[in-house]
Amino acid sequence: MNNHTAGISVVAFIIAVTASMAYYQFVYTKEANAKPQLPKEILNPPDTAKVSIIEGSSQPSQQKNFQPKEIRGTLGVNNKIIWTNTDTTAHSVTSDTQFKDQINGPFNSIDSIGLVLPKKTYEFTFTKDGEYPYHCEPHPWMTGKVIIVKSFV
Repeated sequence: MNNHTAGISVVAFIIAVTASMAYYQFVYTKEANAKPQLPKEILNPPDTAKVSIIEGSSQPSQQKNFQPKEIRGTLGVNNKIIWTNTDTTAHSVTSDTQFKDQINGPFNSIDSIGLVLPKKTYEFTFTKDGEYPYHCEPHPWMTGKVIIVKSFV
């Protein structure tokens, strides 16, 4: 009788583990990794906000680097930010907090395009309101902040 009880217990355990793994793989993981559904205006805003990386920014003595240093965008209006490098040196736009957007991934030019070369641009669309401080990886004295606010329209 003990052999049958042990066998039934083992079979029940295997079935429970298999059911748990199937739930995790086919239900939980799928829902956990699903991207949220957002309005098209947030994903593709009608306008953009622009930041220039000004000439001489690679020099520690340069007080102005990202112009404007703090930029504000509104969800669904201009939450896409475009940085243009007008310097003669390559730079990065790197999140201070390692922010990862729910749709667009890491806020870090190095992860997507590498360094922003002279006369080139980097763009990032924020899909959530908040404050996003950033810096240039090779030139850490270069700092800026993106502030994204909700639209009241």
